[in-house]
Amino acid sequence: MIREEKWPPRVYAMVVFVLYLASASWAVDPFIQNQKLGRGVNIIGYDPLWKSRDEARFKVGYFRMLKDAGFTSVRINLHPFRRIDQRNDFALPTSWWETLDWAVTNALQSGLVVILDLHEFSAMGTDPETNKPKFLAFWRQVSERFRDAPDNVLFEILNEPSRKLTAEMWNQYFREALTIIRKTNPTRTVIIGPAGYNSIGELGGLRLPEEDRNIIVTVHYYSPMDFTHQGASWAGRADKLNVEWKGTDQEKAAVEKDFAKAQSWAKEHHRPLFLGEFGVYDRAPMESRVRYLTFLVGTMEKLGWSWAYWQFDSDFILYDVKSDKWIEPVRDALVGHTKSQSK
Repeated sequence: MIREEKWPPRVYAMVVFVLYLASASWAVDPFIQNQKLGRGVNIIGYDPLWKSRDEARFKVGYFRMLKDAGFTSVRINLHPFRRIDQRNDFALPTSWWETLDWAVTNALQSGLVVILDLHEFSAMGTDPETNKPKFLAFWRQVSERFRDAPDNVLFEILNEPSRKLTAEMWNQYFREALTIIRKTNPTRTVIIGPAGYNSIGELGGLRLPEEDRNIIVTVHYYSPMDFTHQGASWAGRADKLNVEWKGTDQEKAAVEKDFAKAQSWAKEHHRPLFLGEFGVYDRAPMESRVRYLTFLVGTMEKLGWSWAYWQFDSDFILYDVKSDKWIEPVRDALVGHTKSQSK
């Protein structure tokens, strides 16, 4: 025990601060946390349940179903900005919190690790300065509400910082949010990725605080876009169809080269890596989708990365909610045949 009377005030304060940093940085090993994340799925970002639980596509039983299928985590995509009351200190409504609590509670009870992902990349990328107060207010509220949550709840500060939210601005913004988080969650594992839509090529511009080691770094991967986003009108590829990924040596080498860049950066900076989004739009040929996903998962797991597939339902589909059944070739490409399916 440290006794204040044995130390000059300035020395005592310095010792306490150093011990705080040690506690905040090392109480939870981020590499172990990353192993626990393992194989994940992005869920409920665009589900009507945020408006009304009666309209929900995602059912409570799906949490257990995901666990039974072999997934170990869920990345909950949050879009709170439209619900924030700027006249009331940017407070979020009770109904929104109830939905989030429902999701977190049921995911944890099903044995899944949870990522709370602020998914407001569009608003932040369009007008970062105007939306910054909402951004910081969100993390003040979430940090306070989940300050006593178990280590299996992780915070992801922002999905895909991009466009007007430049790398320089992002390095400033995430540090301000991280400072807020650490006031109430000194041992919480936090996920942070680079600007430029979490691109691997932008990792060099990410400036993480060296003293805070309880951070997992995230990147996203959708290359080659002409394959992964074929048929997607919102990606300017509505007329690009029947693009195959045959798994040639050249195609595999392109993926391996990109992943090697990320792995090199991670080793240099001693940070664990989480590939928070990857997937193939459901207009792509199924055989090519399976080849691509199988290769990406196998490569990531050889490198020791965790990952989260985009996404559970809707487009890039893993589960057909209307038919209440898995898209089995996609599921099996991600988690294999080792787990039984109850539905």
